[in-house]
Amino acid sequence: MFKWLLLFAGAYLFYLWIKGKKRIKANQAAAANPKPDKAHKTFEPEIMVPCQHCKVHLPKSEAIAHEQRFYCSHEHLNSLDVEGWIGSTQWRTSPHQDVRPDSTQPDLVVMHHISLPPGQFKSQDCSSYIVDFFQNKLDPNAHPYFAEIAEQKVSSHFLITRSGELIQFVSTRNKAWHAGVSSFLGREKCNDFSIGIELEGDGDTPFEEVQYKTLAGLIKKLEVSYPHLQFAGHSDIAPDRKTDPGIFFDWKKFQNETGVSTKNLPYGIASR
Repeated sequence: MFKWLLLFAGAYLFYLWIKGKKRIKANQAAAANPKPDKAHKTFEPEIMVPCQHCKVHLPKSEAIAHEQRFYCSHEHLNSLDVEGWIGSTQWRTSPHQDVRPDSTQPDLVVMHHISLPPGQFKSQDCSSYIVDFFQNKLDPNAHPYFAEIAEQKVSSHFLITRSGELIQFVSTRNKAWHAGVSSFLGREKCNDFSIGIELEGDGDTPFEEVQYKTLAGLIKKLEVSYPHLQFAGHSDIAPDRKTDPGIFFDWKKFQNETGVSTKNLPYGIASR
């Protein structure tokens, strides 16, 4: 009986010895290849960006991005900010601008039309030529007409393309060079107190429905900041020089879609 007890005791000790060897090997393996400590896991900090409109900082993942700018809400994206820029437009800054005299607030909108080359606006290149012209980048060799105008220093605050895209070149707080020698109800130098809007067109062709839609949306945004705006065509303020926006600009349609009061249309709503 005693012999059997010694045999079982020996077998049990051998089992403990084998188990210990395995545990030592496991510990050595763990030491050689440590697992990451979940308790000490590091997290990359969230990138914060400022809203272009209100300057409030928010996580980039929650911001609305547009042309490498960020906004905290669609309301701020689609409105005119305190610097005179609309977030949802394409910003293409023009060098042809300067400050308004004595911090003058604009109270006039001047409607224009433009096409480059003249009478052409059926390709994306035509819109690009207008952008280049306002940014002083027009290639005089791209078209014979461009050699005549490449050195002119012209800009507008806004351009509405045939497809309804809205492009902004100058802050509404600044003066764009769009009106030239001009007079509005006896007030000279209309650039000082006006906002210029160019519609892509040639004066001989009706404007597109989508252009009126974009124009109406733009006017409503502008009126939030400038509630006393009046409206005129370039031909109204420079009748000896200009004919735009032309007989195909529908002033009645413009009034219906914007809700502008007749008293703010001093030249009426008849085509001219």
